[in-house]
Amino acid sequence: MNRTVTFFRQLLIFNYSLLIIFSSCSVEKQIAKSAKADVLDTKALQTAHVGISIFEPATNKYWFNYQGDKYFVPASNTKLPTCYAAMKYLGDSLVGLRYAAITNPTNTGLVWLKPTGDPTFLHPDFKDQPVFKFLNKPGKKFTWGNEKREFNSLGSGWSWNDYQETYMAERSQFPIYGNLVKIIQEDSQYNAIPSYFNEVLYRERGYKKPLVRLRDENKFYFDTIIAKREFVIPFVAEDFVWFGLVSDTVKEAQFRGKSFYPYKKEFGDNLKYEVIHSQPTDSLLKPMMHRSDNFFAEQTLLMVSNEMLGVMNDEKIIDTLLKTDFKDLPQKPRWVDGSGLSRYNLFTPQDFVAILN
Repeated sequence: MNRTVTFFRQLLIFNYSLLIIFSSCSVEKQIAKSAKADVLDTKALQTAHVGISIFEPATNKYWFNYQGDKYFVPASNTKLPTCYAAMKYLGDSLVGLRYAAITNPTNTGLVWLKPTGDPTFLHPDFKDQPVFKFLNKPGKKFTWGNEKREFNSLGSGWSWNDYQETYMAERSQFPIYGNLVKIIQEDSQYNAIPSYFNEVLYRERGYKKPLVRLRDENKFYFDTIIAKREFVIPFVAEDFVWFGLVSDTVKEAQFRGKSFYPYKKEFGDNLKYEVIHSQPTDSLLKPMMHRSDNFFAEQTLLMVSNEMLGVMNDEKIIDTLLKTDFKDLPQKPRWVDGSGLSRYNLFTPQDFVAILN
C-alpha cells in the first residue's frame, strides 16, 4: 500500500513538473508571438531600434529577449540606477544640512554651514522644513564659503538651449525653491515668487517667447501684451543668489554672504559638524520616480556623492558605482547623469533588468 501511494505521488510530481515546463514553453512562445505581431512588425517601429527583455525573478530566467544586449539611449530610465544608489546610501532620512560652530575668537557666534545638495529646502512640495526652522532662530549668524564645486550647473550632453525649461533646473550645492522662480502677471504688473527677483524683471517686446531669461544671468524680460498669466522658469543658481534668497526669506537670522571665506584659512580645519535631517528619503524618491523629476534625480546623485565621497561630483560617483554596485551588469553602461537628460547615456535592456532584480 505504501509503495503504491509513493509511486502515485512520484508520478503526480513528475506530471506536474512536465506541466510547468510545457506551460513555461507555451508562455515564452506566446510572448514571442505577441512581441512580433504587436510590437516588432508594427509600421511605426519598422525603422526603429528596439530591444525587449522580459525576466522572471522567481525562476531567474528570461521569458523573452530581443536585442536585450544592445545599447540604447535610456532617457529617464537612467533614474533607476540613481534611485538604487539613493536607497542604498542615503539612509532613511536625507541629510539636509551640516553645520559647525566656529571657535575662532574673532568670529565667536558664527555658524559655518556645509551644504549637502538637498533639493527639498523651501521646495513647495515639502511643507515641513527643519533646515529653515534651524536657520530662522533669532540672533544666529551664518556663513558658508567658496568650497570648490566639482560639477557644472547643466550636465554633459544636455540640450543647453532648453535652459529656460522647468525640467532643466540648474544643479547646485544648496538648492532653494527647487531653483525655480514663478512670475505672475496681475493686470499690467508682474511679480516674482520669491520676491527677490522682482528687481530683475524688465519689460521689453520683440523676443520670440513671452518670457525670456538671459543665458548666464538672472535678468528676465517679458512682453506686456501676452495673455498667459503665470510662468515658472529656472534661475541661475549662483552662491550669492542663494544668500540673497535666504536672507529675503529667513528674517530672524543674519547671513554673511556675497563675500566668501575659505574655512580652512580663516576658521581652521577642526570644525565638528552637526547634522540636520530634512525629509524621509522615500518622500524625495517617490516623486522623483513617479513624475520623472529631473531636478530631484540630479540632486539625489550629488547627495549620494557627498555622502559616499565627501564631495559633490557626478563623474566621480558614477565611476565609483560602476566599479562597485554595478560592476557585474551584463553590459557595461555609459552612464553620464542622474536624470537621463544627457544624450550620452547608453544602457541595455538587460542592464535595467539586472538593476531592478
